[in-house]
Amino acid sequence: MNFIPSTEAEKKLLLKEIGIGSVNGLFKDIPQSVLVKELEISKPLTEMQVKDKLTSMSMKNNVCFKSFLGAGSYNHFIPSVVNHIVSRSEFYTAYTPYQPEISQGILQAIFEYQSMICSLTGQDVTNASMYDGASAMAEACIMASSISRKKEIVILKSVHPDYLKVVKTYCDAYSLDVKEVDEVEFSSETAAVVVQSPDFFGRIHDCSKVKEKVGDVLLVWGVVEPTSLFILKEPSLADIVVGEGHSFGNAMNFGGPYLGIMATKDRYKRLLPGRIVGQTVDTDGKTGYILTLQAREQHIRREKACSNICSNEALCALAATVYLSYLGKSGENLGDVCLQKAHYLYSKLLSKGFSPVFDAPFYNEFVVKVDNAKVVLDKLKQKGFILGVLLEKYYPEMKDCVLVCATEMNSKEDIDAMVGSL
Repeated sequence: MNFIPSTEAEKKLLLKEIGIGSVNGLFKDIPQSVLVKELEISKPLTEMQVKDKLTSMSMKNNVCFKSFLGAGSYNHFIPSVVNHIVSRSEFYTAYTPYQPEISQGILQAIFEYQSMICSLTGQDVTNASMYDGASAMAEACIMASSISRKKEIVILKSVHPDYLKVVKTYCDAYSLDVKEVDEVEFSSETAAVVVQSPDFFGRIHDCSKVKEKVGDVLLVWGVVEPTSLFILKEPSLADIVVGEGHSFGNAMNFGGPYLGIMATKDRYKRLLPGRIVGQTVDTDGKTGYILTLQAREQHIRREKACSNICSNEALCALAATVYLSYLGKSGENLGDVCLQKAHYLYSKLLSKGFSPVFDAPFYNEFVVKVDNAKVVLDKLKQKGFILGVLLEKYYPEMKDCVLVCATEMNSKEDIDAMVGSL
């Protein structure tokens, strides 16, 4: 229906009913000192004039930086086929399959997505995606508590600090005790041990060694840079694998939307939040797709739901599916390129007076230290280079330490130019 505003007579009637003389009376509790006296609005402009004005304003932006930022958001090339397919109306309007029998296209796409994620993670089953990597990790902690009937979550401090904050927020609502540790440890009350690899500092951890150490305690394995799965051994020994999937064909977009990955063993599938799409055949023997499990409160009784706030990032998952289909086996080549670029950059920085901080293998991200790091980064920015993230913001004890990243988007020429400007 069309929106029909209230008439002046109706407004007066409403104000009289609630006992105030004017609309301003609704805001009498707000101090006068913080109220805007008069809006400084320019005269009306035509659509053409607005476009010209915005264009001239945008020209003031400096978008010519060469960036070596990572820290959970990675700059990867997105083949044009990805946007071409996800821009088709039958896909970008297919929000969620509430009527699966008539949503075969999006269900098949989700099934393909699930198949690829299971292949990359070495797990048996995955859901139809989560909000993002941080919420997926938090949901995994809650899921682990439901499986083990225990209340303690042990999480390594090397997990992304923003992920750690989200985990704490979720776990607080479920009365779970989050214990931050430097090294893997656990007790008889531990529901899960949470490890991220590559971790926030870029270091690679050995899943088999960690699982051997924790034994029967559930292991939640986080993967914030999923392209690392192209060349690292899949974390098949973990009980739950979570991660951020935006690197698979989704643009950074100033912070989202992102794509949460969550996969687990077959024996835990009924406690996996969200939806699971399965393949079947109809009465004529034709292949079809169905929502096999739906552990959401929109579908089942609230008290039996695994999570009340998880969702299916269908369009983001579709972009990941197209991207992974496009790459195929060449994903290994992409992983090799990111690895080589990062190690080349690392060696160049060491030759310029930067010092190593960790003695551990890394994929496409690493930490180095340099005197007066903030000054160095500011001067590099003036020359058009954003080198990395100052870790002192997250870890006060890591003064002058910088988290640096390289992907296939950082050419050798860009690396040499940046290093040369030092």
